[in-house]
Amino acid sequence: MLHFLENDNYKVGIESRGAELQHFIKKDENLEFIWVADPAIWPNHAPNLFPIVGELPRQQYTFEGETYHMKRHGFARTREFEVVDEHHDKLVFELKYDEETLRQYPFKFRLMIAYKLEGNRLDVSYLVRNEDDKAIWFSVGGHPGFNVPLYLNEQYTDYFIEFKEEETLRRYLLNEDGLLTGETEPVLDKSPILPLHHDYFNKDALVFKNLSSDRLVLASRVSPRRVELIFEGFPYLGIWAKPGPSPFVCIEPWCGIASSVGDSGELKEKEGINELRPEQAFERTFTIAVH
Repeated sequence: MLHFLENDNYKVGIESRGAELQHFIKKDENLEFIWVADPAIWPNHAPNLFPIVGELPRQQYTFEGETYHMKRHGFARTREFEVVDEHHDKLVFELKYDEETLRQYPFKFRLMIAYKLEGNRLDVSYLVRNEDDKAIWFSVGGHPGFNVPLYLNEQYTDYFIEFKEEETLRRYLLNEDGLLTGETEPVLDKSPILPLHHDYFNKDALVFKNLSSDRLVLASRVSPRRVELIFEGFPYLGIWAKPGPSPFVCIEPWCGIASSVGDSGELKEKEGINELRPEQAFERTFTIAVH
């Protein structure tokens, strides 16, 4: 079921399945910023990633001697969330552990995803609560896709990403199974500007670790419209589009990352995994602002 937030200038739509952002519309232009999820290209808008980010070796991991199977990016994106708080400017969705989740993830948890619309800003907040009598281990992150280009008179290559800080970046390469290979490749050298072009994604996502910047802008050289993403507290960032002439780009703040080739497969040893003690909570927020 689709739920809406709205003010004088913007309308936001979130689907209860996956608590997935599907619309961020500037009303006076009927301009949609979020990728339209064309099923012939990529049938998602902005999945939420939990309790893993990325891929596992052979889609499995071990915990306390048991082996569990889980698909890329975890199960939250395909589960039905319950709306537990609803106002004109805020929606809170909740997913709790059940028999199905325990078969692939042996922890009792509560995941809440909140959306708050204030002016031209949408805050997306993740709250993970440990409901178990032992520590739980997890990753969480966003995968929002944005329409590129926004206007008919623009080209994909008119767009660029501008980081808040001057960056010297190397991408961490993924193999055909979605695992980090341990190899890197230079992308930026002392520059804040990353021009967009489709060739980047022939090798899957651009994966970055520990950027100097905690915000960036997706902008066009042709039109004044731009999307700002603020992701303080997220140590990893992915930038992805489906290979080929795909008219979108995903900008993905992560608290977690794909496994590496040669990983032990032990969940506690996975890079980017977060430990949460009983009765503790973990919270992160990223913001999408449209200008």
